Amino acid sequence: MPIIEHEIHINAPIHICFDLARDVDVHTETTAKTNERAIAGVTTGLMENGDTVTWEAVHLGVRQRLTAKIMKMDRPHKFTDVMVKGAFHSFTHTHEFVESGTGTIMKDTFSYKSPFGVIGKIADRLFLEKYMTNFIVDRANELKRIAESNPDHIKIANTN
Repeated sequence: MPIIEHEIHINAPIHICFDLARDVDVHTETTAKTNERAIAGVTTGLMENGDTVTWEAVHLGVRQRLTAKIMKMDRPHKFTDVMVKGAFHSFTHTHEFVESGTGTIMKDTFSYKSPFGVIGKIADRLFLEKYMTNFIVDRANELKRIAESNPDHIKIANTN
């Protein structure tokens, strides 16, 4: 089972980073490359513990749907979402936030299991793990950009 770990320093308070990371509208903005949009469950605003969202996006040239559920939340330090329906056999994505000086370290840990047994493992090695790593890194960079440069998002995060 591949495990992707990524961390990034964001020059913004921990509660801002936490709220931006669980904001459905911000998620849509940070995944614009894949045309990701929420189509069921929580479709706008902040997700809370127990909430589900169904995303529709184009990954690897194929339109896909995936439903994830927030299984654990410890505001503003950590939340974990798991796939309950979608293209993977399974996945768990833990988002952690640690205060660091005047900013925040955001850590993503994404573990997944591909479908199709041996064929899925081959796909992991050939392209899927790299694709998912790039997806997580790109999204983290976009969250950093938003948190550090867009006061409107910070105002939204503070009012929710």
